[in-house]
Amino acid sequence: MTDLQLGLAAMGGAVVLAVLGYNRWITLRNQPRRSSGQPDMAPGSDSGAREDTAQGDGRVEPVLDDFDALLSPGPGSAAGLRSQLDPLIDVLVTLTPDHPVSGEAVLAALPRSRRIGSKPFAVEGCSLDTGGWELPRVGGRYDSLQAGVQLANRAGALNQIEFSEFVSKTQALADQLAAHVDFPDMMAEVTRARELDQFASDHDAQMAFKIRATRTAWSPGYIVQQAQQVGFVPASLPGRLALPAAEPASGPLALLQFEIRAALDENPEQNALVEFELLFDVPQSARAENPYARLREAAQQLATAMEGRLTDERGVPLDSYLLDQVAVQLEALYDKLESRDLAAGSPQARRLFR
Repeated sequence: MTDLQLGLAAMGGAVVLAVLGYNRWITLRNQPRRSSGQPDMAPGSDSGAREDTAQGDGRVEPVLDDFDALLSPGPGSAAGLRSQLDPLIDVLVTLTPDHPVSGEAVLAALPRSRRIGSKPFAVEGCSLDTGGWELPRVGGRYDSLQAGVQLANRAGALNQIEFSEFVSKTQALADQLAAHVDFPDMMAEVTRARELDQFASDHDAQMAFKIRATRTAWSPGYIVQQAQQVGFVPASLPGRLALPAAEPASGPLALLQFEIRAALDENPEQNALVEFELLFDVPQSARAENPYARLREAAQQLATAMEGRLTDERGVPLDSYLLDQVAVQLEALYDKLESRDLAAGSPQARRLFR
């Protein structure tokens, strides 16, 4: 071969190698960014991030699912025996038996359904042992009972049909326990329910932020790994993590969630995700926990580390000015909730805004 032919052959080889290299770079660039090591993606399992937190301050962070789970104490737990009913948000009636009744008798007489329409229904007894109100339990003895139905929740206000069902269920309970019961005026309670529902509607707030990829997509494991580094812990549902409060009993401050189908895939690391959500239910988190500030800091750290953009639900970018404005509005909302004795994160608020 002549020198010219050799030169052309070398140039052709170099071009082929360059094309192959470029194609390889494009392929790698379009693949989802994957986690390093083995991030804990098992719902409800102990994560390294949570273990570090527990070792650092002696506190074991809970693995949390969603906001509703906070309001359902496990059977047999001490929390499950505390008084739950409150005249602020419940219709309450007193049942007075002729003689003290046992917890077993009350439990046997309770209706099978603990809901009336869309509202929670509950019965409590005044313990002869402690003098306090508690949920009926085996071994307990009660000289007085109270039944209650919630006036309002996010499904709306208690209506006349639901009030009538409450009267029917409570009267049946009273008959089985040989107890006397008096009911309040239906229209007065329905009116009270509407007023409470209107206040709740005017002062409810649920926020949803998104972080969208600006360069490379992410695998589910990469999202989990990055979220754990800023304080999130695995929740009990696939594709969901929680930002825990400093006080475990306060429940999660916020949730992070991504496509559940990607989390359930047999090979989740092959999925390419371009966004995930950060959810903040304002009335469910105590003001003292600074939930918005903590979520904002975590979101900004995630956006920077993952080369993403923080936006609202519609995709509008959120800069520091807009985030500051949200903070100001939240402080005003907290003040209004507290003025009605429904402070964010309180048991009453967490029941009402559910």
